[in-house]
Amino acid sequence: MRPKRLRVLALVPEGSTPPTRLAGFPAKEIAEWRMEFDLVRAMRARGHEVTCVEPGSEIDPIRDAVERGNPHVVFNMLEEFHGFVEFEANVPALLELLQVPYTGSNPRGLAIARDKALTKTILAREGIAVPGFAVYPRGRRFRPAPLGFPLLVKSLTEEASAGLAPGSIVRDEARLRERVAFVHERIASDAIAEEYVEGREISVAVIGNRRPEAFPPRELDLTHLPPHAPRFATARVKWDVAYQKRHAIRSRRARLPAADARRLERLGIRVYESLGLSGYARIDLRLRADGEAFVLEANPNPDLSRADDFARAALDAGIPYEDLVERILRLGIAYHAAWYL
Repeated sequence: MRPKRLRVLALVPEGSTPPTRLAGFPAKEIAEWRMEFDLVRAMRARGHEVTCVEPGSEIDPIRDAVERGNPHVVFNMLEEFHGFVEFEANVPALLELLQVPYTGSNPRGLAIARDKALTKTILAREGIAVPGFAVYPRGRRFRPAPLGFPLLVKSLTEEASAGLAPGSIVRDEARLRERVAFVHERIASDAIAEEYVEGREISVAVIGNRRPEAFPPRELDLTHLPPHAPRFATARVKWDVAYQKRHAIRSRRARLPAADARRLERLGIRVYESLGLSGYARIDLRLRADGEAFVLEANPNPDLSRADDFARAALDAGIPYEDLVERILRLGIAYHAAWYL
């Protein structure tokens, strides 16, 4: 029988253990740990006992907290380890070795989704539309791939629109070479160039383990950007609050015919299952004017702040924030990792 009151070990990034209230903190500081604050508050509101641990780049604090606290479930909020996003999958892998349930995606799904090229390769073989792409690894000679311009150049592994700007769209080989070098040097990452798909920025939130379900699609409304500005989620579009207000940039439930919304929800689930994801994820798409949807990437363990897209998509489906967090906890407990079998 599952306990109603859970002992939850929350793994949070260094410096992100939230206070009990927001009063007295500047908005810039709150933004650094807003998700952690919202999640911990929601769990405690449901009566759960929550202990926050900041492991930094050390494994021992995780192991010690598991042994000392004997949690029913670990709420994993870590997106990197030792400063490397590529190590994100190692955290749930460690938790599986410790034989403790955890929230979010399994290690295999995280590792696959982290590599945008591997993701696209798998999806293409499943018959799912993805942009044509080429990878430009660091330390190798630049060789342009036979792709059609314009291309969008970005990091192969980084998330959150890292390094994305108007200059990320390139229209000739010289600009491609320059932008690849920018990603190598400034983002310290391999680069991926993908054929730019003109269309609407759509995301589909998916939740579940063996029987995932999708929430109604949401759209990033970029219609009020200046005429010369590219219509995609640059770092400025995503994170610059003043820029968002100035150009009325907002996320909203996608205005789509019911049949099209259901089609995109089914596509989100297909992507989720094809990549072997579990827990919860956000699938990012571009919807062309002719109705064809191209999958850009999958984002397991996306931001769960109360005001962010995943929680708002759940609310579109009639699921309040506290219920969403409770569901994620129970999915973590229910996930059948290898040691359960």
